Amino acid sequence: MERLKELLKKIDRKGYKAYKTLTGSYEFPRFTLFIDHVQGDPFAIPSKIRMVVNQNMARFPKEHLATKIRRIALEDYVTRGVAKAIFKHAKGHRGTGKSGLISVQSCGQEVLERTSVKFDEGALEARLRLGLPAYGRTISAMDAYAMFFEEIPKIALDSLFYSRYDPLDLNKHLDLADDQQALRQQLKSLKLVSFVADGAHLPRESGISDKPLAPEKTVVFTSPPSLREEVRLPHRKKIAGMGIPEGVTLIVGGGYHGKTTLLKAIEKGVYDHIPGDGRELVVTREDAVKIRAEDGRRVEKVNISSFITNLPRMKDTTAFSTEDASGSTSQAANIIEALEVGTSLLLIDEDTSATNFMIRDERMQELVAKEKEPITPFIDKARLLYEEIGTSSVIVLGGSGDYLDVANRVIMMDEYLPREVTTEAREIVKKHTTRRMFEGGENFGNVTPRIPAPASFEPRRGGKPKVKGKGVSIIEFGRSTVDLSLVEQLQDPNQTEAIGSIILFALNKKIVDAKRSFKEVIKEVLREIEENGLEILSPTRGHPGELALPRKYEIAAAINRLRTLKIEQ
Repeated sequence: MERLKELLKKIDRKGYKAYKTLTGSYEFPRFTLFIDHVQGDPFAIPSKIRMVVNQNMARFPKEHLATKIRRIALEDYVTRGVAKAIFKHAKGHRGTGKSGLISVQSCGQEVLERTSVKFDEGALEARLRLGLPAYGRTISAMDAYAMFFEEIPKIALDSLFYSRYDPLDLNKHLDLADDQQALRQQLKSLKLVSFVADGAHLPRESGISDKPLAPEKTVVFTSPPSLREEVRLPHRKKIAGMGIPEGVTLIVGGGYHGKTTLLKAIEKGVYDHIPGDGRELVVTREDAVKIRAEDGRRVEKVNISSFITNLPRMKDTTAFSTEDASGSTSQAANIIEALEVGTSLLLIDEDTSATNFMIRDERMQELVAKEKEPITPFIDKARLLYEEIGTSSVIVLGGSGDYLDVANRVIMMDEYLPREVTTEAREIVKKHTTRRMFEGGENFGNVTPRIPAPASFEPRRGGKPKVKGKGVSIIEFGRSTVDLSLVEQLQDPNQTEAIGSIILFALNKKIVDAKRSFKEVIKEVLREIEENGLEILSPTRGHPGELALPRKYEIAAAINRLRTLKIEQ
């Protein structure tokens, strides 16, 4: 600590690059400070620092780290604690550019595996960004002194020691993680694809906020008796809620009655949530994938022949490629790519689907003969998809009654409350028989594995690898831009950052080797992360960057949207 003070005196009022001499480790009374990387300019990405506390001093109970799920939840909780301490103790702006900034990864409503806080080998480590202060490009040692010797110690003491937390609140956070995991693990044995607990608050604050709507403005979720399931959990013991069984489920109802709100809660149920979110016990199979049309996306050698055949000019759909997919071809490709990686549940909202991909009614069938229509609509494949491959579908519908013919069950949303209307739907099917012809064929069709070609990935720009996430929806990969704005289950910019790093890691480690399929490549990378942590993705020693673990489906989505991608089937 004294050495750091001396260094700051020496570099006061010097050029900004003199800050580089601070790189190293410094012992403070109750923690060790590591300065891993120093920014080269006050306008550059802030410097990387770590605060490390011996667990003998931090004193977090061993049972809080007894399982992986509890460790992840504890790291999430402490990350939020660090963020609160920064807000409380950091002054913020102290000069030019990013001078004075102190930050940690921001957390949303989900609990994700992150690199922001790490409990490992008897120590607790918090990884932060720090904007070293300057005026112009002249070092301000006085401001740096205040940050290192006033703000940083207060942040450490307020967030890295068990005694600073409310034990009941912390236990609530960890116990919820246990319960969510136990509930998700029971879904398959109960033959359910999703569970929505009674008492859930599903509506969000606004269309651009994932925080819950105020309780007094929310209709509390209550399951219909016919779909009510009771489940035992480690901490909450027995809970009740609506179980959505395997098969083809329709969510219907009038506009603004909560159909899409329910589907969005289901799609977010692949992640654990924090206490107070309202969707804590809305849990979905972790391999569920939201599917939509995505006009303009690139598609590379995807076998979409289950849905689309006999294109004009004899264009091959068993290895379909395009630089500018239509709504129907993009939605078909999105489904096949999800199946290729292993999904057991598709989530579809007609509002974001291509109409001609979802349905072709009897009048249109009569007007346009099948031999002139290349598209086999999803209505004719949904049941085959479940019966042959075991992949269920949950579909929000408001305008196509023909889907009642293929549904295993129908849930109607009425003023944000669900009611099962499967019996009524079947009576309507009998009463109003359709002359619509089934076009699905005898089988669903083939899902052809694809092998990515290593040479088609070019992460370099200007001679060096340049891979960077920008927000939630963009990855800069060399000279290419990967657009993930319509990949709806991607939640956090740190997941997007990690996806770019995962692709680069797979290339550098030769996991992309012209032999492994998409599924095998992603499985091997995630195995490496499981064994060694997200830190293995970081190209530098020490501070591992701001990373959060993505799902394999979003990793696959990013690779599939890389415009230089080349494939062998």
